[in-house]
Amino acid sequence: MTPADPPPPTGLVVPTEPYAVPVVVVDPDPVWPDLFDQERAAISSALGRTALSVEHVGSTSVPGLPAKPVIDVLLLVPDSADEPAYLPALLAAGYHLRVREPDWLEHRVVARRRADGDPHDVNVHVFSPGVADPEVARMRMFRDWLRSHPEDRDRYAATKRELASRRWRFVQDYADAKTEVVETILARAGAPSTP
Repeated sequence: MTPADPPPPTGLVVPTEPYAVPVVVVDPDPVWPDLFDQERAAISSALGRTALSVEHVGSTSVPGLPAKPVIDVLLLVPDSADEPAYLPALLAAGYHLRVREPDWLEHRVVARRRADGDPHDVNVHVFSPGVADPEVARMRMFRDWLRSHPEDRDRYAATKRELASRRWRFVQDYADAKTEVVETILARAGAPSTP
């Protein structure tokens, strides 16, 4: 990184490099729900009752929506700040800690990556009830709204395709560029404001 380059996104546990290739958004794949089911089984097996909720979120959870081929999982645990209560079990199950954001709702992300030999890419977003309720509600509401409102699903798809045609230094920059359309859709859905 040169002095003129912007810093990488905060909260990353693993080093990150600017993307050398474009963000890839692919057509919907009917296998995505099955891949989520595999992840839910692995997480539930690893955590037992510590996993309060394991849900499919993100674009791969919406039938008919193009997406980056990454399965996004919402995992609720009693206290996401209490990493010893859940992280060792997830690491033993083959996930890797990628993001730690104590200043943003005690958010954690564990992941699997094809680049590491895993069969598919997965991001598991770890939150806690109470602390992250507004964000969890927004994630669920966005998913559910897109599932039942094809006009907004198609609008979001067009935005994703257009943004994916650009070059991004970091994938988070691509995600941030979607904020305006996401917020517009969430407002129509009646979601709480950003925490």
